[in-house]
Amino acid sequence: MTRQTLPTKEKKASEWLVTRTQDAQQLRRVQALLWLDQGDTVPEVADRLRLSRQVIYKWVAQFHSRQSRESAPRVTPGARRGRPRTAHGIIDPLSVTVIERDPRDLGSRSTVWTAPLVTQYLWEEPDLTVSRPSVSRAMARLGFRWKRPRHRLARRPTTWRQAKGGSNAGSTTVSGPSC
Repeated sequence: MTRQTLPTKEKKASEWLVTRTQDAQQLRRVQALLWLDQGDTVPEVADRLRLSRQVIYKWVAQFHSRQSRESAPRVTPGARRGRPRTAHGIIDPLSVTVIERDPRDLGSRSTVWTAPLVTQYLWEEPDLTVSRPSVSRAMARLGFRWKRPRHRLARRPTTWRQAKGGSNAGSTTVSGPSC
């Protein structure tokens, strides 16, 4: 790629943006454009930012394709595409109705709700597929908290000798000299 030259107005706006931005992605993109404008090559900039050359080329192409915008929106990442959320608005109301009921009434042997148990129950709903992390995030959004039971059956309390009628000192009896 040949040397990129930014017009003076865009260069000043980019330099100002480097000093003022709070967004790390914006900062990296602006720095890459400024380094390219200074004469660095794309492989050098890519190595410096630990990215591939293709990413740098993509940033430059996006910057030039957004000519009608101001400098800050030109270097911000675009909206991310991907699979849309499917159960975001569906899990919350169902979780509330499930949590209010006793799990034993719904056929479970457990006495308390857990994220895997709620997930299993919601999987039985028709046309609903949820994951355990989705259920956990929904429970956090709704303010539900639960703890796992701590099994302390084999541990003795520190005062177990007193409970049995002994002292807590154990076998620290004082023995004097024998006659």
